[in-house]
Amino acid sequence: MTDKVYSLAGKRVWVAGHKGMVGSALVRQLSKLDCEVLTADRNELDLLRQEAVEQWVHDKRPDAIFLAAGKVGGIYANDTWPADFIYNNLMIEANIIHSAFLNKVEKLLFLGSSCIYPKMAPQPMTEDALLTGPLEPTNEWYAIAKISGIKLCQAYRKQHGCDYISAMPTNLYGPGDNYDPVSSHVVAALIAKAHRAKVEDEQNIEIWGTGTPKREFLFVDDLADGLVYLMEHYSDHDHINIGSGIEATIQELANIIGEATGYDGGYTYNTDKPDGTPRKLMDCSRIHNMGWKSQTSLRDGMVNAYQWYLENTLS
Repeated sequence: MTDKVYSLAGKRVWVAGHKGMVGSALVRQLSKLDCEVLTADRNELDLLRQEAVEQWVHDKRPDAIFLAAGKVGGIYANDTWPADFIYNNLMIEANIIHSAFLNKVEKLLFLGSSCIYPKMAPQPMTEDALLTGPLEPTNEWYAIAKISGIKLCQAYRKQHGCDYISAMPTNLYGPGDNYDPVSSHVVAALIAKAHRAKVEDEQNIEIWGTGTPKREFLFVDDLADGLVYLMEHYSDHDHINIGSGIEATIQELANIIGEATGYDGGYTYNTDKPDGTPRKLMDCSRIHNMGWKSQTSLRDGMVNAYQWYLENTLS
């Protein structure tokens, strides 16, 4: 296992975006460590306002920052509100990264997304596939914003010697996921559909696309563990992939979610709807070679995610 290059012990650590799925998982993970976790609610700090962010960082003096804040959504949301996705994410990351520099924050980890890679990138996707081909059209605005965040971290490292790093997670699911029927990702959407079908005794669920695209899924608490590991063990110019290394087709995913929720009906595939990228599997050999791997199986993770859904989203 790679030796520590930075210790979070005794540090003030800001989790930007602490109420999101990744941010809340980071707060849970950091609560196990000897550090002080800093958070800011939206009514306290508007991350789109540069002066406000600079003042907050100046006043709170974090030693380290996990930049998990941003506007996220599935295919429909990205394709419908492209201006929101590129503007909000560009502004949030630029404001936080520049404020970290101005206030001499020791270390920052920027959280990207696997959608930064070209639509037809060779599989599994290695870090050097970045900027080698066209992006998936349905979420290119979000992807461009996330690529810009990587480049911001690299630029501040190159020009100012800042210890800013970037991690690119694969598709995530688990506690804190977004179950909005319009903006949710595939796992949350299918969990909600399967639960409703079970409760209402429906015998069929519609799934967008053909069901054949392959996706890799990572339990969000595994991601949080990996991000803390990178913060303490990684310091370099290049972004680094973080995933489970296990992929499933959307059809296989639906069957696993059916088992987890107790839904035993069938599925109809609406081929008039987009599939998105045909396959997305991350090459995570770099972080695996450092000594970190995810621990939660897809089936166990889905049972956990469904339990959270039952306890936190149903009135």
